[in-house]
Amino acid sequence: MAIYRNTFSESIALEPQTVSSDIDPALVDEVRTGLQQTPKRLSSRFFYDAEGSRIFAEIMRSPDYYLTRSEYEVLDTHKADLLRQFMLDNRPFELVELGAGDGLKTKILIGHFEDQQADFTYAPIDISVDALEGLVVDLRKQWPDLQLNPRHDDYFSALELLSSESNSRKVVLFLGSNIGNFAPDEAIAFYQQLHDRLQPGDLVLTGFDLQKHPAIIHTAYNDRQGLTRAFNLNLLRRINRDLDANFDLAAFDHYETYNPENGEARSYLVSQKAQTVDVNALGMQVPFQYGEIIHTEISRKFTRNQIEELARQTGFAMTGWFTDGKSYFADVVFEKH
Repeated sequence: MAIYRNTFSESIALEPQTVSSDIDPALVDEVRTGLQQTPKRLSSRFFYDAEGSRIFAEIMRSPDYYLTRSEYEVLDTHKADLLRQFMLDNRPFELVELGAGDGLKTKILIGHFEDQQADFTYAPIDISVDALEGLVVDLRKQWPDLQLNPRHDDYFSALELLSSESNSRKVVLFLGSNIGNFAPDEAIAFYQQLHDRLQPGDLVLTGFDLQKHPAIIHTAYNDRQGLTRAFNLNLLRRINRDLDANFDLAAFDHYETYNPENGEARSYLVSQKAQTVDVNALGMQVPFQYGEIIHTEISRKFTRNQIEELARQTGFAMTGWFTDGKSYFADVVFEKH
């Protein structure tokens, strides 16, 4: 989508402000640039403060949100098949999880691998030190003998270090349909970077939300309990807190749309009146017209052909395809040849 300037809704920069070193610089950059674009945008990566994480935990339990249940089913049903694929030649392997979080779904695999006495190390990677430390404590309680190699780093830096430290097969996990938040060209670049940091025979297990009846997808992002609405609006609450802004949450609404032609679910915040928001930490005033939107998230849904093409374009071969009983969700194995 082309970015253009609209003289009626362009953000106004005021006196330059000194931003506290305690504030996430990525959030500062996102708000400063995203709210000066037309249409305005804010990245979904900033949803997950403490309150956002709490709301998302509720979303995952919602009857309308099928994604988490579907992937749980895939991993639980096919955990033995996955282990056989990961240990095809009985080599030890390192299970490297990108964005491990609380490791909730991964524990299904870890528990089975431990029961089978598989020779593996679990290397969770996360940029949140709190999440990583909490996960390590929890894992050591459940499996005291589990070989752990946690990394507080960005994905690719950590993966490069892990690859240089050990010749064991890498099995990279990227679960939860996180790949759906990438634009098509971003997804290709992401897998190309993974490919460049892996050795022949290394594997990538990715969760893909599959295309299905549009009404099922629409309801998942516009649930009857209003949880997704609260999750989306919490992004404004976070900006209020972290950047001393004055977004009136009652003056914005959540709107979701799903386009079955391109498989894109999109989430927006919509201004319910003409208003101006102050972002005091950045010295910005942000005007909104009635009905003006902030684009906050894209979640792409895939076909099998698209997933196979993604593998082909990025130097992988698709060697495993595992779905739930309704074929709502797939966990897919790519192998670097």
